[in-house]
Amino acid sequence: MKKYVVKIHGTEYAVKIKNVEGKTAQLTVNDVPYEVEIEGLTTNPTRVTTKTNIQQPVMQSEVPVTKPAPASGSAYPIKSPLPGVILDLVAREGDTVKPGQLLMVLEAMKMENNIESDRAGVIEKINFHKGDSVLEGDVLLTIK
Repeated sequence: MKKYVVKIHGTEYAVKIKNVEGKTAQLTVNDVPYEVEIEGLTTNPTRVTTKTNIQQPVMQSEVPVTKPAPASGSAYPIKSPLPGVILDLVAREGDTVKPGQLLMVLEAMKMENNIESDRAGVIEKINFHKGDSVLEGDVLLTIK
């Protein structure tokens, strides 16, 4: 597994490349799993060194189109509605939550946005910490 720190629009992300097959790579960004398609990759991954095959496409100035990896089990992702910074984490991993319960506060465009649960369950994993920057669509946490 290769590890990189990628800077996009001034924000650093910890990227771990798990597997590359053809034009598809399985990776994690800040411990959130993704499956990405690398456009313009014309080399055969079996004959190219890992550095050439993986680092170049990931480090390009244009960010590859990403889609979250399939969720395991019955975990339900709570995604960021817009880019911003996590101001406060109200809930913790293992907490039981109900619909409408405040989970965290996200600052976006100088406004505080409450991120609330839309279902009952137990918080399985929180993917970000207070002060972290998030992008629209990032999986903030999962509820099981």
